[in-house]
Amino acid sequence: MIHLPQPAVQPTMYFIGVTTAQSSIMKLFPAWAEAIGLKDACIKGIDIGIHAPAEDYRRCVAFIKHDPLSFGALVTTHKIDLYQAARDLFEEMDPYAVKFGELSSISKEGGRLIGHAKDPITAGMALDAFIPENHWRTSHGEVVILGAGGSALAIAAYLAQEKFGDNVPARIHLTNRSAPRLAAAVEILSDLRVPVSYSLCPVPEWNDLIVGKAAEGSLIVNATGLGKDRPGSPLTDQVSWPRKGLVWELNYRGSLEFMQGALRRQRQYELTIEDGWIYFIHGWTEVIAEVFHVKIEGPVFAACNELAMRMRQA
Repeated sequence: MIHLPQPAVQPTMYFIGVTTAQSSIMKLFPAWAEAIGLKDACIKGIDIGIHAPAEDYRRCVAFIKHDPLSFGALVTTHKIDLYQAARDLFEEMDPYAVKFGELSSISKEGGRLIGHAKDPITAGMALDAFIPENHWRTSHGEVVILGAGGSALAIAAYLAQEKFGDNVPARIHLTNRSAPRLAAAVEILSDLRVPVSYSLCPVPEWNDLIVGKAAEGSLIVNATGLGKDRPGSPLTDQVSWPRKGLVWELNYRGSLEFMQGALRRQRQYELTIEDGWIYFIHGWTEVIAEVFHVKIEGPVFAACNELAMRMRQA
């Protein structure tokens, strides 16, 4: 059964995850809170087992909802399960939460509990930071997203937006090891203007086949969670990477087998490799701003970014 914290005695934000004590945010949050001007605010972790019983998610959400000094939460790993188990406890859901059927943050306003899906925003910020300008228009590359959770769907939706005109991937390939989640992805992404292929890949060798056929300049994304809370990679060491490909490991901590495999072949395939650190920074600052109803932009965001980089290099 889930272990819930005691009622908050100061403005508190929660991190709902699996191994929250290992996250850099636990050390970083106090410095960020000072830079942002959040007096007396603190963060606490709530660890829940992967695919926990629905009652665990409901108890967690109910605790935050009814505890006056519990202001909200960031949700990782459990985004879809929490949404499905506890959506009726919320007075409001943002449009992305409804579209993608997942929650990445919880906030309160005027006595109402509000659910948000921030991945379409934060994934876009992170992608813009490392994908070269006009990359899709000039490379005709594809995208292979390994995994079909909320982050995976958000990435696919972001890359296919109308605002990009013809600067979009030639095709998006979405793979997953379970059929029900893949079927849900088909429905959620049915209106994408970029061709999408869906593949059931219960073993890494099947993912290898899809990555191996990706065009030069393609983007390969590990959105499975493997290599962070659970060891492993969705690919084998025998995979053929696309030449001049972009490789995005959404994780920034853990065993990172997917990223280590790409690094071993980086020179051979001329790969550009990015981890999840910038994604982590944008993801957290967006949710902190929502939970505490503050703006984190301009000099304030720059200060947060500098503090995070300093801590990572220490």
